[in-house]
Amino acid sequence: METVYDLVVVVHFLGLASLIGGWLVQMRTRGERFINPAMLHGALTQLLTGVIIVGLGESVLDREYDLAKISVKLAVTAVVLLLVWVNRRKDVIPDGLYYLIGGLSIVNVAIAVLW
Repeated sequence: METVYDLVVVVHFLGLASLIGGWLVQMRTRGERFINPAMLHGALTQLLTGVIIVGLGESVLDREYDLAKISVKLAVTAVVLLLVWVNRRKDVIPDGLYYLIGGLSIVNVAIAVLW
């Protein structure tokens, strides 16, 4: 089961790379920004694999997690996913929304590493 857990962590990191990578790709563009498929799939992957990581760790592998930290990360991920999901079909999103999505994604990484 440890191998499955490790594989899910790898997929979690790939979701992070997809979300932030999809956001960064548009950083140099002038003008119109939008929610690209990499951002959408990365956010969905982050949420799903994060829940699986905690579920496997707590129930099968007897790992203990700081549930306050996990709750904050889950809330931030849910907000990012909601923003991405609601705006996924729009041709253009405002710069403020674009930077909010990227900023919250980076804050989530900071919480994971620094808390």
